Amino acid sequence: MVAIEEQDTADGPPVHVAIIMDGNGRWALARGLPRLAGHERGAEAVRRAVQACRETGIDILTLYAFSSENWKRPPAEIDDLMGLLRIYLRREIADLDSRGVRLRFIGSRNRLAPDIIGLIEESEAKTAANTGLMLVIALNYGARAEITRAAQRLAEDVAAGTLSPAAIDEEALAARMETAGIPDPDLLIRTSGEKRLSNFLLWQSAYTELVFLDICWPDFSKDYLEAAIDEYHRRDRRFGASRG
Repeated sequence: MVAIEEQDTADGPPVHVAIIMDGNGRWALARGLPRLAGHERGAEAVRRAVQACRETGIDILTLYAFSSENWKRPPAEIDDLMGLLRIYLRREIADLDSRGVRLRFIGSRNRLAPDIIGLIEESEAKTAANTGLMLVIALNYGARAEITRAAQRLAEDVAAGTLSPAAIDEEALAARMETAGIPDPDLLIRTSGEKRLSNFLLWQSAYTELVFLDICWPDFSKDYLEAAIDEYHRRDRRFGASRG
């Protein structure tokens, strides 16, 4: 991470942390293991991240689990990833529910298997009343597609006569995004050393603080989360205003 010399302006943890979980395959390759082993260890890192956010007092954690571009990967790897997702949801729903975690999924479901859609719907319904950490999982998600769908909804409302073109503003578009009702991320973390957003929460991250970690996702721990939060606290968040 690059040291930031700004004055600490925040009190307490960020409300919403988003993470691009990158580097499972590289973690496995570096150890002479199959990519599946990296994804399995990555699932363990998800558990650590959820627990660390709960302990740190973060309200919302959004994880980039599978992008709409990930369908370009080899079919065998996609099958492995979907298999791990099934296992994670079946094993973790009851535990997450008992800890007060609320699950919410964003992304298109049109290419997901029916049993996975069923698990998603079950997990959302089972945890809907929980008031602890909100865990948002971006699955088959692409930010450009999300913005496009929101624009289509605006066009449909205008065509139906329920919305005036003059009433279209940022709030109107945001209300039609999949993240409607969720505050924008304060902090976005990406592991593996890559420094790009990769079509993740492009609209929502306009003023998000970005922290890039050189570690691969399977090595993520509470220590790295706290280090990222420490850097976040050193940022001078002015949201376009001049320094006072």
